[in-house]
Amino acid sequence: MLQIIELKEKNIVATKASGKLRKEDIEKIHPLIHAILDKGMKVRWYFEMVNFTGWDLPGLWEDLKMDTAHATDYEKIAMVGDKKWQNWITQFMKPFTNADIKYFNLDQKEEAKSWIESL
Repeated sequence: MLQIIELKEKNIVATKASGKLRKEDIEKIHPLIHAILDKGMKVRWYFEMVNFTGWDLPGLWEDLKMDTAHATDYEKIAMVGDKKWQNWITQFMKPFTNADIKYFNLDQKEEAKSWIESL
């Protein structure tokens, strides 16, 4: 499941992932990304993972398509989690985007929010 979280800045998409992400979860993000891009801004994404177990196959495919299509549209991505594999995914993403990507542990989520909002 992917839940939209409110953050104050107008170019930030903030989400909390739990369980398995499905195609429908990823599709919820498309309008938010396009609304930011339509304003001529780059996207900053705060992605918090709590009890997150990954993607089902259609969800993974949709996520890969979205990330590929918007590889140059992201400015910053804060990945927040508590599992070693989640940090590994963060490192794996780096060559595929121009965004500044950082991994934070769950106990650092306030630091991650400050970082995603900072210039």
